[in-house]
Amino acid sequence: MKKLFNLVWMIAVTVAVCGQANVLPAPAQKGLLFIRNATIHVGNGTVIENGIIQVRDGKIEKVGRDIEIPATAEVVDAKGKQVYPGLILPVSSLGLVEIGAVRASNDAREIGDMNPNVRAIVAYNTDSKVINTLRSNGILAANIVPQGSFLSGSSSVVQLDAWNWKDASLKTDAGMHLFMPSLMPRPNFGRGGGFPGGPNAGTVTDPVKEGVERLEKLKAFFREAKAYNAVTGHSEVNLKYESVKDLFSKKQKFYVHANTVKQMLVALDFVKEFGFDMVIVGASESWEIAGLLKQHNVSVVLQQMHSLPTTTDDNVDQPYKTAAALQKAGVLFAISDDDPQTRGRNLPFNAGTAAAYGLTKEEALSAITLNAAKLMGVGDQTGSIEPGKDANFIISSGDILDMSTNNVTDAFIQGRKVNLDDKQKQLNDRYEQKYELKQKKGF
Repeated sequence: MKKLFNLVWMIAVTVAVCGQANVLPAPAQKGLLFIRNATIHVGNGTVIENGIIQVRDGKIEKVGRDIEIPATAEVVDAKGKQVYPGLILPVSSLGLVEIGAVRASNDAREIGDMNPNVRAIVAYNTDSKVINTLRSNGILAANIVPQGSFLSGSSSVVQLDAWNWKDASLKTDAGMHLFMPSLMPRPNFGRGGGFPGGPNAGTVTDPVKEGVERLEKLKAFFREAKAYNAVTGHSEVNLKYESVKDLFSKKQKFYVHANTVKQMLVALDFVKEFGFDMVIVGASESWEIAGLLKQHNVSVVLQQMHSLPTTTDDNVDQPYKTAAALQKAGVLFAISDDDPQTRGRNLPFNAGTAAAYGLTKEEALSAITLNAAKLMGVGDQTGSIEPGKDANFIISSGDILDMSTNNVTDAFIQGRKVNLDDKQKQLNDRYEQKYELKQKKGF
């Protein structure tokens, strides 16, 4: 028995050692750094040919053409390459879920419906193997969102090269998330798989009525929270009320996960009554009420470009065209990638699809850089290559929005050149070497 225990212990230790991250965060950038001879896509629609970026101590100092470069300065020659702002994933469970099918690696959801006091940032795992795969595609920041069935808690914006969540955080508890009830009637089969003798056969529910009741209770909660936070010196602290106080001052965004027009119209009631700074996430039918969203200053995160339309009456390519409709209406929007298989890596290619269906290339780029930063409340820190902002940018030998030419060769976060190695690349190299594939291909 003792021998068996020792064997199991040795295996466990070996797995733990082999599983340790071997890609370490880069040290802080000090002094001057220059990127020269580049085609610079600023992120706000401006493109500078043969441009220069001057960085000092992690911040962008100058961007332009006629910038003097000292002989002793560190210089990166980007001749023939494109420089873009670091891409931003506006909605993600990155660092909360490692393997969806393994419960022990899933820390994205808390039990219960009303969890405004849950903070995703404290569960964020900076050692996630998924993070490095995103950086390889140019994604340098993300909004880490708790999952749930109703009011799920607060999200935080992080940069993707850090030792721990405190180092990673760009803006902590930046948004509160509501997952809107469907508000759609659905067939009732007795909740027994369609069989008359199911465990809940005969049970009649009305999802519309249930959804409305839950939303009315939520409004009552916000009214009570507003009254609570208007008074100082409480003898007892109410964590749930305290956690939403920044919604009323607009220091915190109110993210409502909704797709249908009905859901979005109900969501607008929270803007009218409480004055929340709202972002609709999903918003597949937002093109139908784009003018109304603009009128109420509501921003949008389009979750998945590569999908079928919400209703069968819509054009099959409507998800591709929605971004252009929002752009035309003047709605601030960002593009995301919520595919559980790609885990956000297809973000630039979703934007590329939008560029093929009505957006210009620079507008599509803004949707995954500056627009995303603005609607998350970090537009003054990142999202574009402009003086005063963090030096977060990527260098690609091809078009970052084109799957066939996208090739990120360098990435900088706060001026630090980050390691672009990842588990997938390591496995590729491992088996190319094991089976001598490079020799067989004649490489």
